[in-house]
Amino acid sequence: MTSTIPMLLSFAMAAPGAGLGDVTVSEIHGVSATFSIVGVDRNAGTCGAAVASKYPDVGHVVPYVRADVGAFCTQHHHVPAWGERALDLLERGTRPESVLSQLLQDDDQAEQRQLGIIDMSGRTAVHNPTAAPENSRYWAAMTGRDYCCQGNTLAGREVVVAMARAFEDTSGSLSNRLMSALQAADAAGGDHRGRLAAGLRIAKRGVPGVWLELYTDHSDDAVRDLVRKYEQLPADLRQ
Repeated sequence: MTSTIPMLLSFAMAAPGAGLGDVTVSEIHGVSATFSIVGVDRNAGTCGAAVASKYPDVGHVVPYVRADVGAFCTQHHHVPAWGERALDLLERGTRPESVLSQLLQDDDQAEQRQLGIIDMSGRTAVHNPTAAPENSRYWAAMTGRDYCCQGNTLAGREVVVAMARAFEDTSGSLSNRLMSALQAADAAGGDHRGRLAAGLRIAKRGVPGVWLELYTDHSDDAVRDLVRKYEQLPADLRQ
């Protein structure tokens, strides 16, 4: 795989998508079996998400972030159109659990979705794919102070446990903690089908759109390649 030079990206995200009513409840954009984590640093005013999977281009369709609002992941039978919708609701002051309830209330595939969300106060909510087929198991989620991690099609329980532990035990910036969590989950077995893609998105107070994003879209060892890209960033972008 040819690595691209990582860049700090400060630009306005695409305008928020149409409301939930414009998404048919049976829409399945793809089945992004994956593991991910959303988190915030309340003092620094950052929020972010990191994700890895055998699913191609997973970093572009699972995580969504917005400065001063929070972060959201949609996975398993994911619905990318819900990304901006979830952040819109969060920005209006809707509690995270109510955001998920509104997204899922008329969804005939609700038990195939896995969703994780966090706001800038550190409040979290998660919805698991309780009807996931056998090849999508093991699935689980864990929440803690300022983070929520979730995964499906996992090698086992230790994947989510390792992800949570690494986030809690790592010091420094939010991006450092998210990358540490992703790396730990991958080392614990990650997606049992293999490693292909990974991504990181960070939003920062006072900066419109996505402040920092890195992707590895087609790789034999996606998380390791993403870590290499992250380590190549100037120190001030990782702090």
